[in-house]
Amino acid sequence: MSSKTAFTITINPKIPKQLKRLEELADNLWYSWDRATRTLFARIDPSLWEVSGHNPKAFLKRVDESSLLKATEDRVFMASYKSILSIYDSYLDKSSSKKDARELKQNDQIAYFCFEFGFHESLPIYSGGLGILAGDHCKAASDMRLPFVAIGLLYRQGYFAQIIDSQGNQQVTYTASDFEDLPVTPVLREDGTSVQVSIELPQRNVIAKIWQVKIGHVILYLLDTDLPENSPQDRDITENLYGGDKTMRIEQEIILGIGGVRALQALGIQPTVWHINEGHAAFMILERIHNLVQQGLDFATALESVAVNTVFTTHTAVPAGHDHFPVEMMRTYFTQYYQRFNISHDEFMALGHIPGSSDFNMTALAIHGSRTHNGVSKIHGGVSASICAELWPEIEAEENPMDYITNGVHVPTFLAQEWSDLFDRYLGHEWRTKLCDIDYWNGIDAIPDHLFWSVRQSLKSQMFYRIRAQVSEQNSRNRGSEAHLDRLLKFVDPVNPNILTIGFARRFATYKRAALLFDNLDWLRRIILAQDKPVLLIFAGKAHPADVPGQDLIRRISQIAHLPEFEGRLLLVEGYDLRLARRMVAGVDIWLNNPIYPLEASGTSGMKAGINGAINLSVLDGWWGEGYNGKNGWAIKPGFENMDPVLRDKEESRALYEILQDQVVPMYYSHGKSGYSPEWVAMAKHSMKSIMPRFNAIRMVDEYVRDFYVPASNNSARYTQNNFAGAKDVAAWKAKIRHAWQGITLRRLDVPQDRMNFGEAMNLQVAARLNYLDPKDIVIELLINRQFKTTRFQNFKRHSFQFTGKQEGEEHLFELKLTPELCGRKEYFIRIYPHHPFLTHPLEMGLMKWL
Repeated sequence: MSSKTAFTITINPKIPKQLKRLEELADNLWYSWDRATRTLFARIDPSLWEVSGHNPKAFLKRVDESSLLKATEDRVFMASYKSILSIYDSYLDKSSSKKDARELKQNDQIAYFCFEFGFHESLPIYSGGLGILAGDHCKAASDMRLPFVAIGLLYRQGYFAQIIDSQGNQQVTYTASDFEDLPVTPVLREDGTSVQVSIELPQRNVIAKIWQVKIGHVILYLLDTDLPENSPQDRDITENLYGGDKTMRIEQEIILGIGGVRALQALGIQPTVWHINEGHAAFMILERIHNLVQQGLDFATALESVAVNTVFTTHTAVPAGHDHFPVEMMRTYFTQYYQRFNISHDEFMALGHIPGSSDFNMTALAIHGSRTHNGVSKIHGGVSASICAELWPEIEAEENPMDYITNGVHVPTFLAQEWSDLFDRYLGHEWRTKLCDIDYWNGIDAIPDHLFWSVRQSLKSQMFYRIRAQVSEQNSRNRGSEAHLDRLLKFVDPVNPNILTIGFARRFATYKRAALLFDNLDWLRRIILAQDKPVLLIFAGKAHPADVPGQDLIRRISQIAHLPEFEGRLLLVEGYDLRLARRMVAGVDIWLNNPIYPLEASGTSGMKAGINGAINLSVLDGWWGEGYNGKNGWAIKPGFENMDPVLRDKEESRALYEILQDQVVPMYYSHGKSGYSPEWVAMAKHSMKSIMPRFNAIRMVDEYVRDFYVPASNNSARYTQNNFAGAKDVAAWKAKIRHAWQGITLRRLDVPQDRMNFGEAMNLQVAARLNYLDPKDIVIELLINRQFKTTRFQNFKRHSFQFTGKQEGEEHLFELKLTPELCGRKEYFIRIYPHHPFLTHPLEMGLMKWL
């Protein structure tokens, strides 16, 4: 038989004139949070909508033209289409006032860099929490009409797709995306050619093409190296997210950081605020310094000019999670940079130096090249301050410049439509503009309990349909029988969803302890196998292909799920993505989270569950440390940080079992005559009304604007005006301080008192040897507070000494007259540190001496 060649051709339909704007809707990720738009596409051809992965652009390229023509004759469809276009046009109306951005100046522009972005499953350039958080940040920025652009990489294969075989082994598959099917378009010049930038790598230049993605008002620019002009090696740089070795990682981060800055230049965009979301993009600092050095600034001045309007957010709670590269690799890739900066190799490496390591650390670079830094929850802010404490070596971790803004979720994306409809009915349509109004959300109590419960059960049914489809496909591929499938899905009954359902879905990293629930199987059996009070456990999530321990966790849970008594009671669902996530956070009764404290930076899945009326059961870590109030869920108090890991897991799993056995299961099944538990509904309502206003993305981005973006823009204006006079002054002043600091001394002149009467004043005098600094270059400060077992300087009151105008030899004299406000035993401290009115944070130099 002769060989044959299969040729393929795709026949695209002609979009009828009446529906021409469907293409516009398909090219704006506004559809990712507007369900009516997605439903509109689905109505044209429901089966194709499923096959196309809910991707409007791919759908329009494959739908039969007759289906489109039929839609034009459907009056209900056309009315819906016109209504959606009216809402879409109103949303994008540029004449509307930018009331949410009123504190930003007319020419302000925020540029937001991130390694991944998660908006919707139709744009697979995300892996998990970091990307989805970045996507929610962009969506909220669009809702607030901020002057905001984002920069990332366009990965040809994105993150991997997960298959779990019958033995519980995670199988990894990559699928190359056809960019024609994605909601991306190339950025073109006036002559129709694509806009590209060139980035230097060792012994060659790499070309990156710029694509754009519309997210409501916001534009995301993505760089792509998969071009014929590049070598096969360089075409692969943007092939996979979190794939490859260190060489691949550093080249991806160079393309993102350096290429991203050049892309904005090529597009004529001039940001006034730069936001580095995790350290992957920190090389942008070097490119921006290089641009200023080319304009004639010295390195130190350029660094200050760049840092003052740069915001850095870290999402990592362990030191090992920060990217770092060997010295020789940095020399290979960046020799030309420090030569252009006119600084030495050692001075360049100091930008990424962490004590105890010779590697170049990207978090260190991000901190040295920014003046505003934050973790993503209150707990994580403290953890990050401790991890990065050596970058401010003389400052207590609690006082260093590391701040925090707790993450939030984009409510329109993750709130189920059923809740939106119910809120419209009982809260009024204005709830969408009241997302941050805590008192307003007490109105949830006005929703009748039976309607609240009905929505919860409806959402669980929808989740069950999705779970059944996923598990059926999984079972079929693994050659499971129909009888076995019936056993697996016995309790996943969409018609009768009256079973307590606990969900756990997230990345399978060891610190998240997916297997903690299975620490004592005998106890777990007693909890979930009761005939009158059954419990269903649904687990989902991916482990990184290089994370063997994480894959072992998946395998272990699969093995437990195959035990006869757990079959159908424990489901391990493969292929966790945004689509499955939306169903799970809306459908489960309990959202379980049990990380090792304090390694959960924030976590946002519990927020998504909470706004949908699910109840959180979580270790008090990340966001739940702020969210839990004793009435809106259950909390596991974490063990001590240095506790033996085995003992810690035993104690925390025992607490988990006790909560489930004594509180969760009895409360859920304490049904009244109405068929549901009034106590459960009350707690679910409290969960929703306490979480909604405090943990939404509008609140989060508003805090970034108020606390970070506006100050960064204002400070930058002070630094750059008059030919960078402010930056030059600060750079020269810092050099003077560093030169003099080791020679500074402080001594007390008055005799300390042990006891005094209330109402009397303390007259304190100190002499400071300033080593040729001026008194205005420093602050001498007294900190005073009641004496407690633990000293926390953030609770102390501060009082500054005043220069008397006198000197004795090389010493300047300072005094403070202080009348203590309260009786009791006090402790106080005296210290000196540098001061300049242009500093973003008073302790940003990391220099301090204590008396």
